[in-house]
Amino acid sequence: MVNDEEKYGLCALNRIFGFEPRVAHSLLAHLGNATEVFHMEEDEIRNVIGPWSRYRGRICRKALDEAEEELMKLSGSGISFVGCTDPEYPQMLLDCEDAPLGLYIKSGTPISDLFAPERKIAIVGTRDISPYGQDWCNRIVQGLGQASEKPLIISGLALGTDICAHRNALEAGLPTIAVMATGPETVYPHRHRDFAERLADTGGCGLITDYPPGTAPLAIHFLRRNRIIAGLSDATILIESKSKGGGMMTSRLAFSYNRDVYALPGRVDDLRSQGCNLLIKGKIAEPIDSLDGLIESLGLHTGKVAKARSTYDLAQEVFGSKADQKTVSELSYILNIIRKHRGIALDDLCAMAGSEYSRISHITGMLEMEGLISIDLLQRCTANTRIYR
Repeated sequence: MVNDEEKYGLCALNRIFGFEPRVAHSLLAHLGNATEVFHMEEDEIRNVIGPWSRYRGRICRKALDEAEEELMKLSGSGISFVGCTDPEYPQMLLDCEDAPLGLYIKSGTPISDLFAPERKIAIVGTRDISPYGQDWCNRIVQGLGQASEKPLIISGLALGTDICAHRNALEAGLPTIAVMATGPETVYPHRHRDFAERLADTGGCGLITDYPPGTAPLAIHFLRRNRIIAGLSDATILIESKSKGGGMMTSRLAFSYNRDVYALPGRVDDLRSQGCNLLIKGKIAEPIDSLDGLIESLGLHTGKVAKARSTYDLAQEVFGSKADQKTVSELSYILNIIRKHRGIALDDLCAMAGSEYSRISHITGMLEMEGLISIDLLQRCTANTRIYR
C-alpha cells in the first residue's frame, strides 16, 4: 500500500489530468511516483510538459492540499481511493494505456478482495432493453451463477441492461461492481439509489468511479467511463444495442484491449440488435448461440447448465393446492406457449390456444399474479425465465 503523500498526489493528478490520463502516466514514468511530480520546480515542470501546457499552473501545492482535504472528507462516508501505483489497483485496468490515475470506491469489502475474482465479465447493452434481451440477460447471469468459481459481473448501473445484470448477479449470489459516470457521492439515475446502497453493502460488491466529488452525470462522462468497464473485464457480453451506443463503445474498447467480446444475435430488422449483428459480422464479437456454449467459452463450464423445470411441474407446484387438475393442465399449456413465443399478444395467444379471450385473460392473470409471466401495456406476454431454475 502506498503512503498517504503518494495517495494524495495520485488523487491530485487524477483531478488535474482526468480527461487526459496518458499525460499523467508519462509524468509518472518520467519521475517514478506522484510525490516527485509535486516536488518539481517550475522550470522542470515547463521542460517536462511544455511551456504552453494548460496543466502547468495546476501542478502545485494547493492541488495536493485540496486532494488531501477531499479524501479526508470522503473517508467519513465510507469512500476510499486507490491510486494506479498502489498494489491494490486492479492490474487488468492498469494494462490499458488510458487507465485512470485512481479510483474512488464505495464498498464494505476490502479493495484487494473486491478485484480478486479470477474471471471478470462485463455485461452491457441498451437502456431500452426488449423482453428478448431481458430474458437472455437473466439466463446468462443465472447460468454464470452456477459456475463453481464465481465470476465478478461488471456493468454501469444504468437503466435497462445494466441494472438487469446487477440485480440478477445479486440474486444468483455473484459479486458485482457498478462503474459510475458521476462523482462517488452521486448515484444516477436517482431511482437506483437504494439499490446502489444495497450493492455497496453486499460482500464482494461495490461502486467505483474515477470522477471526483461533484461530477455531474453528463453524456461525455458516460462515454469515458466505458473504458473502465471494458478495462476491468477479461470478457464483455453485449446483450442488445443499436448501431451506435455506449454498449457498442464498450465492446469495441474491449476488443482494442485484446479482450474477449460476445454478442447476442437478433433479428436483422430489430434496431436493438443492429449493434450486436454488426459486431458479429465484423468478427469483433463471437455470437452467443447457446448458454452452455457461452459458459464453456468463458472458461467457466462445469457440466451442463441445470435443465429448466417443465411447465407442468411448475404449474403443479404453484397452483396444485388452489386449482383442480384440469385448470393446472390449462395453466401449464398456456405457460408453455408463452415460453416458446416471447412477447406474444393476448389475441395471438387466444388463436394459438383455441380459447376465448375471457378465458385466456383469466389464465394469464393467474400466471402474472404468481410472477410466472409479465404482461406489458400492449398486452404482450413474456415468461419470467428466472423462476424455472
